[in-house]
Amino acid sequence: MTSPPDDLAFLSAAALARLVQAREVSPVDLVELYLGRIERLDPRLCAFITVCADDARRVAREAEQAFALGGAAGPLHGLPFAVKDQFHAKGLRTTAGSRIHDETPADDDATVVARLKAAGAILLGKLSLSEFALGGTVSFPFGQPRNPWHPDHHPGGSSGGSGIATAAALAAFTLGEDTGGSIRGPASHCGVVGLRATWGLISRHGAWCASWSMDVAGPLTRTVEDAALVLGVLAGHDAKDRLTSRRPVPPYRAALTGDVNGLRVGLVRELTHVEATDPEVRGAVLEAAGVLTKLGAVVEEISLPILDVSGAAFMAICDSEAASAHQAWLRSRPADYDQATRRRLYTASLLPSALYHQAMRARARIRQEIMAALGGHDVLLSATQAAAAPPIASEALPVTSKPDAARRFFGHRAHTTPYSLAGVPAISVPCGFSSAGLPIGLQLAGRAFDESTVLRAAHAYEQATAWHTRRPPLATG
Repeated sequence: MTSPPDDLAFLSAAALARLVQAREVSPVDLVELYLGRIERLDPRLCAFITVCADDARRVAREAEQAFALGGAAGPLHGLPFAVKDQFHAKGLRTTAGSRIHDETPADDDATVVARLKAAGAILLGKLSLSEFALGGTVSFPFGQPRNPWHPDHHPGGSSGGSGIATAAALAAFTLGEDTGGSIRGPASHCGVVGLRATWGLISRHGAWCASWSMDVAGPLTRTVEDAALVLGVLAGHDAKDRLTSRRPVPPYRAALTGDVNGLRVGLVRELTHVEATDPEVRGAVLEAAGVLTKLGAVVEEISLPILDVSGAAFMAICDSEAASAHQAWLRSRPADYDQATRRRLYTASLLPSALYHQAMRARARIRQEIMAALGGHDVLLSATQAAAAPPIASEALPVTSKPDAARRFFGHRAHTTPYSLAGVPAISVPCGFSSAGLPIGLQLAGRAFDESTVLRAAHAYEQATAWHTRRPPLATG
């Protein structure tokens, strides 16, 4: 393989897999390429918490030798990947982005990590995240993660390291986890693809739980095809997680036909034509809707008024579920929490049960309205985030009023949380850039267990545009 190193590093996982299968590039070459980029770029980006370079090199050599001897190659054979440090990986610590966790290495892999390894992928290390995957962290104990498009801006949370590492080509693909937007938000802010699958499609065994009723593992990739490729490995029933579905796993890549003629798309008014959505983001989303129309999709505006309360309902449910797992530490080690995490968990611990049940009733209505909308439409379309990535400094600004609190804690979650509350799949794909040069994401959501349609629509849009081909300036110098 004679491509320049940067070009090779930025290739899609699917393209790299084809090169490995054709023996034009070796697993050892790829591991060294990405380890070199991590060494050069990560001191500034802080995507990684732990790098397992020696193990990665050993596994790469073994993969190369097995392939040379005619051994069977999995769909991800030789592809270096990294995981959010919320998932256990055998022999490595799991910090969950917190000072509280100890250095004890995990005894076994999380199911998703084990499946990726079984498919031939090679683990490079563990990635940064907001403390306990809750978002809003002010002080990161393992270094402040930085957006590769602009180092003074946030990469998104909570899977920030996963977004950075994918966008900056520090791995072929990464694994994140989405509770209320923790895959889709970093994907949008970092200009990559991020897929939240249907709740129950992917095992959560071996992962630190933020919210048991909404957590979903999923891929962050450089193309939609890569997301389909990785999803095919991750999805499926796991005896270690009894809440996983027993449905057969469809061939997701086969759905990427490029044909969206007649596809019914609902453009969600409350997530587009509202003051909270930045005008540049709104413009990019409307242009994306126009692209789908030109491709033959039927786009019409729809209204889902109940979505206005989704951010508040999500926070009440998620934080209450999270706080239930932290009571002992909150009593014995409160000072070891980040101040924002501690404040959220203390507040949730005091939430009256009546308010929690009110949030659960709102969740039922949100799910009902989304299901009704998807009864007449194949996918729902909106922005992934209300605005492009904010400055890192804004995370530490004090709350000055009730409206400010509502905007910061509920408003910016309103775009992604509806689909988390409903338990349906949603994907973010790049659809433009702000005037400051920061990425903007398009969100497409679909019916439960119909990832194939969501991926088909996202892939058709992606292939009709060039946003996904751009590279962040901090990753190419």
